[in-house]
Amino acid sequence: MIGALVTRLSVTAGLLIVALIAVACFRQPPVDPAGLDPGAVAVEAAAEPTEPPPPLVDPAPVDANELGEVPVIMYHRILPDPPGGYDRFPRQFRAELRQLYEQGYRPVRAVDLVRGDLDLPAGTSPVVLTFDDSTREQLAYDEAGDIAPDTAIAILLDFAATHEGFDPVASVYVNEAPFGGVADGPRMLADLHARGFELGNHTAGHRNLGQLSAAQVCRGLAGGVELITDAVPGAQVRTLSLPLGVPPQRAGWPPRGRAGGVAYEHEGVFLVGAEPAPSPFSVEFDPLAIPRMRSASWDGGEPDYASGFWLDVLARHPGRRYLSDGDPSRVSFPAALGGRVAKRFRTAANPY
Repeated sequence: MIGALVTRLSVTAGLLIVALIAVACFRQPPVDPAGLDPGAVAVEAAAEPTEPPPPLVDPAPVDANELGEVPVIMYHRILPDPPGGYDRFPRQFRAELRQLYEQGYRPVRAVDLVRGDLDLPAGTSPVVLTFDDSTREQLAYDEAGDIAPDTAIAILLDFAATHEGFDPVASVYVNEAPFGGVADGPRMLADLHARGFELGNHTAGHRNLGQLSAAQVCRGLAGGVELITDAVPGAQVRTLSLPLGVPPQRAGWPPRGRAGGVAYEHEGVFLVGAEPAPSPFSVEFDPLAIPRMRSASWDGGEPDYASGFWLDVLARHPGRRYLSDGDPSRVSFPAALGGRVAKRFRTAANPY
């Protein structure tokens, strides 16, 4: 009996020792703030309550419709005496920029449209300005090394400088020998990229892709990417403007591939067309066949379906037009249009 009692006392003493050791190991000593590890301070700060998120924007007061149509305008040369319907006077280009601004349009790049990356103030609309062929009339340097006046890029930069919220961004579709083949061509491409312009593929040779073999198409597309990335190694060439608006003959041709060791991948392909583009959030949007409209005036007579005609149509029928709700995380639209939301954007849908 005495032996059993000794045994119980020994067990009790052992448990008491273990408990004391545990308290000594895990008890936290008083903390001296001056001796805190900087990482620990950062963790403590991160755990503090954050500010509440901003209130949701009500799309109704601005008649938001992010399933509406978007003008994608195609420009070529800006000339003092333009010879054809695809070229414009400097005064005509300035007048169209002014019309766009006054009607509430704000420029975005082609790749932004394709991705649905449209962060615009409530009540405004996106417009995509595209320049084909990388001509000297679009961008040139004067003797001082500055952008020459009356070139397309100079006009756009000057207009944006005096019109708040009108960002000077556009998509420039590049051919071989950019901007007239001048020695400064690569530097000009780098300058545009640094300013936030998109450099897009117009193929190296500007040949009709519908008349080429599959191998020739691949070489043309890869060559267009190569001439841009040679000049601007950090450029991501993600959209293609089809030369003459003609796609390759092969149905379902891939917008991605490789030739001569150069890979290409186009998220969006732009046609010539004659109408506004569907919203990127709409079931009607086809990223590999996005229509554009030629920049041209309209006198109210027989329509030629260029920019002047379509901007007038969208002004007279605002329900057709893309109008932002001011919240890029949602896709707002009148509830009656709910069936037009593309499947991948349904979780962001905000009918009202």
